[in-house]
Amino acid sequence: MTATVTLHPGPGAGFEEPFEMLEACHQRVHRMLGLLQRLAAHLRESGADANAQQAARDVMRYFDLAAPAHHEDEERHVLPRLRQGDQAVLADRLHDEHARMATTWAAVRADLVRVAEGGWQATDLDAAAARWQAMAALYAAHIEAEESAAYPAVRKSADAAALHAMGDEMARRRGLPGLA
Repeated sequence: MTATVTLHPGPGAGFEEPFEMLEACHQRVHRMLGLLQRLAAHLRESGADANAQQAARDVMRYFDLAAPAHHEDEERHVLPRLRQGDQAVLADRLHDEHARMATTWAAVRADLVRVAEGGWQATDLDAAAARWQAMAALYAAHIEAEESAAYPAVRKSADAAALHAMGDEMARRRGLPGLA
């Protein structure tokens, strides 16, 4: 039930390759959403035991720290380039989904706080599981749109200098050294 959450890129996905970094983050999002779904099943079978509490903390840590930085990366570097091209509708959709994700996350986070702090009630599960599934569906559709349409469009329009500047800004905003 527990998961180790890596909040930095793994080998091969660094700020030198900002889109690979964003896609690696999407893989971690999918893993965390999978953990969230397993948590729902675990709560149904075993309640809010120590494993459930740790899983809740793991999901919160990821979505509290990495997800907001990822969304800001896209708001700063992907959506403006989409709007400069002929993809303003897609940019607006992704922006609106970021706002919906934040609202959805606030409700899911409240559920997870109850699990992590031992205040979980079995009667909470059906409503919480529905919220968790809605969050997973929202993220899945959002990631698909980014990886199939948004990222390819921006990659095509960005030269090496723009990609370098993007990766440099992403690293610096996270308190890491910029790119050489």
